Amino acid sequence: MSNHTTVDGIKVILKPNVYLVGTQVYEDHEFHRFLEDEGTSFRHTTDVDGQMLVEIAGRLCYMSFAKPRPGGNKAYIDHILEVGHGSVLEHAVYSLIITGVSRSLTHELVRHRAGMSYSQLSQRYVDESDVAFVLPPIMTAATEEWIGARACDLAEYKAMASEIELTSNECDRTLRRKQAREAARSVLPNCTETKIFVTGNARAWRHFLDLRGSIHADAEMQRLARHVLRVLSESSPHLFGDYTITDEGITTPYRKV
Repeated sequence: MSNHTTVDGIKVILKPNVYLVGTQVYEDHEFHRFLEDEGTSFRHTTDVDGQMLVEIAGRLCYMSFAKPRPGGNKAYIDHILEVGHGSVLEHAVYSLIITGVSRSLTHELVRHRAGMSYSQLSQRYVDESDVAFVLPPIMTAATEEWIGARACDLAEYKAMASEIELTSNECDRTLRRKQAREAARSVLPNCTETKIFVTGNARAWRHFLDLRGSIHADAEMQRLARHVLRVLSESSPHLFGDYTITDEGITTPYRKV
């Protein structure tokens, strides 16, 4: 199913897109130089850099490289989750580009401060004349009334931006355009689609999934959490594979790691 549709000329977003665009890089040569300097050895059992870094960080605390328990990286991280030694998860970092979400969602998303960083599309610099709107998940289809309201919002935005740019006394064209857009954005609704770049460590992403994957969370946020989980668990199954998606929301036996 496409993530968007067009109704009477209005672009309607039906679901978000989540792109994993960055992860950390494990430097094998430097790690083995450390092992040699310390007179120890270690054989890694994962090709996922983030999972490797979590295990290295955990083993450093006890210098337990030479005598690992059976089960490899997965067993090691399972034990970390079980005992709640979550600080070592902060060494694995994931950067996502998220599109097809509303500005009301990102207003809640940026409340996750510890371990998270954000860069969001600017309505002062980006022309929103062709913007899309996110349909609330509770609505199975865009109603005539909803589409009509969005058409009025968009028409008012275009008219206001045009009038301010034409009547402004500002000589600098770029500044004049920015002033027009920052004023005109005031008429756009919370469901206006936006794009945001989010970087977070594994522990912070787990906290996001625990809170926003709950059935008690905002419906659009729940939907985003499910998409984020699919992307992260595919990338790093040892760090996120304990989560399941059920009728009760996103669940795990290892909450609040």
